[in-house]
Amino acid sequence: MGGCHCERIHFEVDVEHEDRIGVSECNCSICQRSGYLHLIVPASRFRLLRGEEILTSYRFNTGAANHLFCSVCGIKAFYVPRSHPHGYSVNARCLDAEFLQGIVIEQQFDGRNWEQHADELPEIGP
Repeated sequence: MGGCHCERIHFEVDVEHEDRIGVSECNCSICQRSGYLHLIVPASRFRLLRGEEILTSYRFNTGAANHLFCSVCGIKAFYVPRSHPHGYSVNARCLDAEFLQGIVIEQQFDGRNWEQHADELPEIGP
């Protein structure tokens, strides 16, 4: 259902409605520069199928978020977000083409001022 550019990392994510996938856009320094669109899911709805051995981690600021990148092509297809440490944020732009037409930006999140807006983040299930 998704992966990195070189296709060494591949994952599946269960989405509630494949015809309409609600995502968030964040203006923090890393999301803005990379054009990341967040599809946040509980860990139970995410499965890494291939590529764990080539993931590399990057942490900054508080170190709470675990940004995971393909060490070959550099794409961040998913990561463990600060806001949902028991889930994953999947980059909706890394989903397979058939899912891309269903993406709808439902929230603009002010990640530059994370602490003041953290309570605006959506809840996820178990």
